[in-house]
Amino acid sequence: MEIIKAEFITSAVEPDQYPVDHLPYLALVGKSNVGKSSMINNICNRSKLAKTSGQPGKTRLVNFYKINDAFYLVDLPGYGFARVSRKEKEKWAYMIETFLSSSPNLLGIIQLVDIRHNPTEDDITMMDWIKHFDMPLIILATKSDKLGKTRVKPQASRIRKKLGISEEIPLIPYSSQTGLGREAVLKSLGSLLTNSLDFQG
Repeated sequence: MEIIKAEFITSAVEPDQYPVDHLPYLALVGKSNVGKSSMINNICNRSKLAKTSGQPGKTRLVNFYKINDAFYLVDLPGYGFARVSRKEKEKWAYMIETFLSSSPNLLGIIQLVDIRHNPTEDDITMMDWIKHFDMPLIILATKSDKLGKTRVKPQASRIRKKLGISEEIPLIPYSSQTGLGREAVLKSLGSLLTNSLDFQG
């Protein structure tokens, strides 16, 4: 798949604020500061499409990006950020759960995990939710440029084992800084969209 057009459409909290054109959604989930916004910018080849920050917790709403006038990448608030109030955490959790459980247009999920660390309890909880609802899935192991080349493959295998996912699910070592894995991500997104739409049809 080639991305030739990408635009930010809206930020939302409640379902009645989501876009109403019935295009399919692919949701990005991951802990705070895992690199969701940077990933959007990298695969869309747009440096400032999604706002990035060195501070965790930058994404505080459900952000919709229309891609090729054909589908949305939906950036959900990051989970697992400790330095916010309990009320704020509950608000983010509500937005994530509401979107994932009430979006009929949701065709698949891209879960981002930091390859430098084993999956957190929050990562595993999210994976359990995805498995429960049997959602099509792609895993991106981000920040792969931060590891030595010989460590990437064994750590990716360790993450797969910790998350309990089969070899059939793509797990792509990825770096938004170097572009490592970009083409594999685009290919997997195209396959996920095609397979999901064929299944629905």
